[in-house]
Amino acid sequence: MWLFALFVAVPVIEIALFIQVGGAIGLLSTLAIVILTAVLGTYLVRQQGALALSQVRNSFGELRDPSEPLAHGAMILFSGALLLTPGFFTDFVGFLLLIPAFRTKMFIEMRKRIKLQSFTVGGGSHFEAGARPKPQDPNVIDGEWENVSSEDNDNNSPSGWTRH
Repeated sequence: MWLFALFVAVPVIEIALFIQVGGAIGLLSTLAIVILTAVLGTYLVRQQGALALSQVRNSFGELRDPSEPLAHGAMILFSGALLLTPGFFTDFVGFLLLIPAFRTKMFIEMRKRIKLQSFTVGGGSHFEAGARPKPQDPNVIDGEWENVSSEDNDNNSPSGWTRH
């Protein structure tokens, strides 16, 4: 129900703002502002999107929880969609989402409403969503093996190896 209300309220707000702003500063100035905010928004979204992508890569490389950089990236993407949509209200919300402190505040509020669960992966490794996994011992090589009797091998393979 709230989604329906949003789809009705946003266009009504945009139309009202276009009428008010257009009446105050004129049609050409209003259109120039809409085009300028789209161009400026595109530039800022590209810049902050690249930064968010590098933060996601760093979190994976350092085995940190990537949820916050991913959330920032999603908010930047949504901000880009809002900034390309003609309108003053959507531009305002889009520019708000480009402010890192605002995105952090939004992430904290969203995290309060989301229940995190733990899960087990493949070989029994236990991960807690939102927790940092412990790095493996660099001196341990993980692999699979099987015993093969010497009569199963052909003459060209080293002892104990099989050809697949």
